[in-house]
Amino acid sequence: MKKILFVASECVPFVSSGGLGDVIGSLPAALKKEYGDKADIRVMIPLYAQIGETYREKMELLCHFDVPLAWRRQYCGVLSLIKDGITYYFLDNEYYFKRQSLYGSFDDGERYAFFCRAALESLQRIDFIPDILHAHDWQSALTVVYLKYKYGLVPEYSGIKTVFTIHNIQYQGIYDKAILGDVFDIPNSDEAVLEYDGCINLMKGAIVCADRVTTVSPTYAKEILSPQFSHGLHYVLEQNKGKLCGILNGIDTSYYDPASDTELYANYSARSLKGKRADKEELQKLMGLPADPDIPVLAVISRLVDHKGIDLITLAADDILQKELQLIVLGTGDSYYEQFFACLAERYPRKAAVRFAFDKSLAKKIYAGADIFLMPSRSEPCGLAQMIASRYGAVPLVRETGGLYDSIHDIGCPGGGNGYTFAPYSVWELYQAVGRALEGYSRKESWETLVKTVMRWDFSWKKSAKQYIKQVYGL
Repeated sequence: MKKILFVASECVPFVSSGGLGDVIGSLPAALKKEYGDKADIRVMIPLYAQIGETYREKMELLCHFDVPLAWRRQYCGVLSLIKDGITYYFLDNEYYFKRQSLYGSFDDGERYAFFCRAALESLQRIDFIPDILHAHDWQSALTVVYLKYKYGLVPEYSGIKTVFTIHNIQYQGIYDKAILGDVFDIPNSDEAVLEYDGCINLMKGAIVCADRVTTVSPTYAKEILSPQFSHGLHYVLEQNKGKLCGILNGIDTSYYDPASDTELYANYSARSLKGKRADKEELQKLMGLPADPDIPVLAVISRLVDHKGIDLITLAADDILQKELQLIVLGTGDSYYEQFFACLAERYPRKAAVRFAFDKSLAKKIYAGADIFLMPSRSEPCGLAQMIASRYGAVPLVRETGGLYDSIHDIGCPGGGNGYTFAPYSVWELYQAVGRALEGYSRKESWETLVKTVMRWDFSWKKSAKQYIKQVYGL
């Protein structure tokens, strides 16, 4: 039986701040479906304060112990919960994880060094030594490093193979070398494994030490080998590209299902779009816009930052809003962009509406009520929003980069596609693509056919899970 342990900093439905949590909440279950009884798949995350009582009351305390980290000895409790055939472990330490937010504390490096060390210390105590330890992003990168440099001579751990997945290479876990020993418990003699460009780089250490390195789309795996996308790590990745591959993420199609989603005003499916028309009308009312079924609704659900292409949207916004349409924006981010969209909504009160929040319930309503989903990212490792939008029948309009290139194909492609795309990162190209989408919307019969095609596009985890089994877990 194959034993696989996922180590990550978040996981849906327990706690999540974005795409990483969605992946850790979906991929293990998809793998379990493919493997069946031939695999034992488990997940380990911190026990954050944000994890609700609904789940806490179902957890069982397995053990507790002190975790060594340099001069520290910190308490760790291990709690478990079984859900849908997957065993989840939660590592408890209130000093590190009873915080108002998941990330952004001054001592994040120490917090996740503790988490990584505690994860490895717990394995023998919970009687689960995996064949494969699969770590995700910089927060769990040190599990890969510690396993090689601190636990390499432990007989029970000697057979563990490691996989490290880069969800977003922009966030690498970079720290001053002065805290190498004091915080990360790595002696100066092993500095080279983490040192990069004069700093400690946790992601670099995991890339070097892992048996396999994956990222979340095939195109992004190629892009991060270049300086334009690597945020400085292209040299390390080039040296290790023999063990690098990209596998496109999927989404949980049972959770994102307009036919059964209780967050919507009305349910619908690709067989009948009647409910989607009702959702559009209710969304327009909710956002304070005129309820008109014939006006196309463009939606943006995103962090309001440069690499999401928000600068393109702001530069094109006035010209786009001269057209017959409504624009809805949901997200938080840079204050400049928040101020811009607030002013835009004031100048176009009947055509533009914004909400500055991270609101999954409202996001679902927007996906369901929108006609076109705008995602012109400068870079996008994978992107899940375009897949979720497709599931709800909001036709994606994306820039061809990373996972957007791998998942959305222009309707002008031979054999047809599932959205509208443009390649050069320019305001004119975005404006032209919006024009093409609006022209398509004006042809009601063919537009309805496109919406149904988009909704039926397979973004489930099934294909990706098979690729992981074949390309990654066959170590």
